[in-house]
This record gives sequence, C-alpha cells and structure tokens, in this order.
Amino acid sequence: MLKEHSRLLEAALRVLDAFALLLALPLAFELRGSLLHAPGARFSMDQHGLLLAGSLLAWFTTSWLFGVYETYRTRPVGAELGRIARAMLVTWLVVAAVAFLERGYDLSRLALILYLPLSFALVGGGRMALRFAARGARRRGLNTRYFAVVGSGDIAEDVVCSVAAHPEWGFSFAGYVLEDDAPAETCDVPVLGRLRDLGRLLEDRVLDEIFFAVPRHRLDRIRGAVRLCEEQGVSFRVCLQLFEDTASRMTLSDLAGLPTLSFTRTPSGELALAAKRAFDVLASGLALLLLAPVLGAVAALIRLDSPGPVFFRQKRVGLNGRAFTLFKFRSMVRDAETRLEALRGRNEMSGPVFKMASDPRVTRIGAFIRRTSLDELPQFWNVLRGEMSIVGPRPPLPSEVHKYQRWQRRRLSVKPGITCTWQISGRNEIDFERWMELDLAYIDHWSLWGDIQICLKTIPAVLTTRGAR
Repeated sequence: MLKEHSRLLEAALRVLDAFALLLALPLAFELRGSLLHAPGARFSMDQHGLLLAGSLLAWFTTSWLFGVYETYRTRPVGAELGRIARAMLVTWLVVAAVAFLERGYDLSRLALILYLPLSFALVGGGRMALRFAARGARRRGLNTRYFAVVGSGDIAEDVVCSVAAHPEWGFSFAGYVLEDDAPAETCDVPVLGRLRDLGRLLEDRVLDEIFFAVPRHRLDRIRGAVRLCEEQGVSFRVCLQLFEDTASRMTLSDLAGLPTLSFTRTPSGELALAAKRAFDVLASGLALLLLAPVLGAVAALIRLDSPGPVFFRQKRVGLNGRAFTLFKFRSMVRDAETRLEALRGRNEMSGPVFKMASDPRVTRIGAFIRRTSLDELPQFWNVLRGEMSIVGPRPPLPSEVHKYQRWQRRRLSVKPGITCTWQISGRNEIDFERWMELDLAYIDHWSLWGDIQICLKTIPAVLTTRGAR
C-alpha cells in the first residue's frame, strides 16, 4: 500500500511540475509587459506551443538525470531544491538555445530571462507546499512507516536517535531486534526479539522497513535476515560504518557488475565537474581571444626591456602529481634560475616556497606585470589544454612538493588553478601553512558557485595589487 502511495505521489509531482512549467512561460510574457508598460510580443499557443512542449520534454529528461523524483522523505529541503534548480537551469538552457536558434519564434529576451526564476518558483513552491502538507499528515500519524533496527550497539542507537530527530519523515520506531548472541537489554528500550525470530516478526507485526545496524565484522551474520526481507518484500537498509572518524564521502558504484564502495575527499559530481571544465574551456578561450592585444603589448615590452625569451616555461606539479609545463610571461632576467640559490637566505616566506619583496632578478617590466598579475595571462593556455583550471590551488614546483608534509599533499588532488582562495586572501601576506589550509578548505567545500565567487573577488584583488610581489 505504501509503495502505491509512493507511486501516486511521484505521479502527482510530475503532473504538478508539468502544470507549473506550462504556466511559467505565459506568466513570463505577462510580467514582461507589466515591467515595460508595453504590450510587445505576447504568448500564443499557436506560435509557442512547440517550444512549450520542448520545455516539458527537456524538464522530464533533466529531472531524471538529476534524480528530482527519487524518494524525498528523508531528503533535506535544501538538497531537493538544489536538484530542482540544477534540472531547471539545464531545461532553461535548452529552451533558450532552441529559441535563439529558431528564427521563427517571436520570443522576447526579457520574457525568456523571466521564465527561469518563474518556473523555478512555481515548481519549487509547489514541491514545498506538497512537502509541508505531507509532513503535516505524517505528524498526525498518517502514512506512517514502522521500522525496526537490527542491532544493539552505538550504531543502532545512532540510527534511532537520527530518525527520532526528524518526525516529519513519518517513521515510527517499533523496536530493536537483537543479535542472537547479544546480551539481553536491561534498559527500558523496546525489544521485539532476536535475529533468529525475524521471520516470525515480519509475519506477526507491521514492519515497513528494517535497518541493519551491526558492526562490519558481523555483516556475514545477517545474510539470512536479508534474504527473509527480500522474500517478504520488506525494504531494508544496511547502515555501514566501515571506518571511524573518516572525512571522506562514501558512494556506491558499480564496477562491471561488482558493487563497490568509493571513498573520496575531492569533488566527485560528474555533471558539476563537466560544467567546471566547460566553464574553463569557454573562459580561457574567450580570454585568449579578447586579451590578444594585451598579450601582444606585454610581449613587445618584455622584448624591449631585457634580452631573453618572451615566455617563461617551468615544470610544475598538477593533478595527483602529474608534471606539466607552465607558461608565464618572463618577469626576470634570463639566468634567474641559476641565481636562485644565492638568494635562498633572503627568503621572506615560510615553508618550501621562495618569495622576497625586492628580488634583484626581476626586470623593470617584470615588476609591473607581476604587480598587476599580467604575467599569469599565458596560463589560460594551460587551462585550455586541460592541465589547469581557472580556479584551483596554485601549481607548485617539484622541489616544493618534495618538502610537503603528508597532509599538504592533498592539495594536489584537484587541478591547479590560475586563482584561488589564496589569491584573494592576501597572497604573499599570509604564511605557507595558512596557504595550505586555505587550499584544503577550498577542496573540501568546492562548488561551482564558490568558483564564480572567487573569480569575482579576484578582480579587485588584482586591481589593488594586494600581496603581489
């Protein structure tokens, strides 16, 4: 019965979302007319009906890709809205592409822009209304799911406490099912029986879901119980705590039919990483194209200022230790590398990196392009080649990596970038250890929106030349 309710709810959500999308485009035209106080192009089913049907097709495709209609009983509101927002953005991009490529559509650009927030507001608003209605019904005891927990240790107790903290999920705790060799509970806790009694318990009691919360070294003891749940069609979850105090995210994946658990502390969302790469390619390509006159002017000034090549090529360490050649505009004299050892004693930076305020190797033009970060512009070519990203930890020298502490090597787990948190936090004004901490915090909390914020903050950081040397 509960599964039928779930299917009916999913069908209702799809109908509600389709109605919201059908309403969003006409509303966008009406709102556009109100804002401009002019009639302009008006919505017409004859003219825009095909576009509307395309938006529905795009929505149901992207919503499937982003898991919008997966069970959301235990999903946080923010996570659900995030999935809707991502699917809605892709849908809007499809609609915008069709509208601009097809000349036959008389579609106002403002109406198209308004379509995105309106459709998100209608779909998200309808989803939240349904969610709160469902939560209210569950709080009143409607559509309740009864669950039992197999186990009696800390893991089992954590499961019960976690579920009890969310009454809006609609779960009601029926009791514990103790392992056969576990000591009898002396506390005032509901105990349904032993693991050997699970078959009878499933027959005699209303149990919609079973949570297996046993230590990893006892997983082999629940095989028979898992089969019982499968035979009787009772949903079950296995609460895994394979490693204590680990900060890595765990995901279930498939390796040619072999189920595997993957652990990672680096960004791993395929679509998000694909979007990051698309942004890198688009931004670096545009930068090289639009800044071509600036690149040419800087190259000419370097040639006139001092003898030597225009570009400085240096071996750097990238993703997971991959070596690559980094490109910069040359800002020092030609023999700068051979003179470095003589200046080691004047290093003003902690850790394995070398920085000094008045480096005698820097040329006149070099001092200017360093202060304004113009020397970094050729690295857009590294980004276009896939060796770097627009945003990411700065690429270190191999000699610096050899001196890293073990915890500092994790900054190599993502592609290096032209700018990052260090770049907008004072650059050379912060010490090396704080620099490493900023890079690891960036990796742990990475998001596309975070990258965009860093890019926007880089502009005033470069203009004010704060921390530049």
